[in-house]
Amino acid sequence: MEPTRSRARSALALAALLGLAGATHFTRPKYYDAIVPRALPGTPRQWTYASGAAELAVSLAVAVPRTRRLGAFAATALFVAVFPANVKMALDFRDKSPKARAIAYGRLPLQLPLVAWAWKVAKGSP
Repeated sequence: MEPTRSRARSALALAALLGLAGATHFTRPKYYDAIVPRALPGTPRQWTYASGAAELAVSLAVAVPRTRRLGAFAATALFVAVFPANVKMALDFRDKSPKARAIAYGRLPLQLPLVAWAWKVAKGSP
């Protein structure tokens, strides 16, 4: 597969992941409400919807070749910005089942490859 096609597929896969994640903020908001850091102003639901809308917007930006670079840089920032929610989730899940803890703890190191992936898409886009 030629490099340009491979980069486009990687970008579209990133856009799909962001789009799916963004959509779930609206279809399963209680899940996200629970991990919104309480130090943030406003209600958890406001943050859930705002972050879901941001993920959907970034997804669209990454999917469109003309806005891909900017969208991928925004995805990089978004993945960094949601890290505190993942930390909160890990702390809150300390007393949950082993499966729930594994999911919560697994989200922490997962952010690094997501950040790297978005950065790579940004740097590989014109």
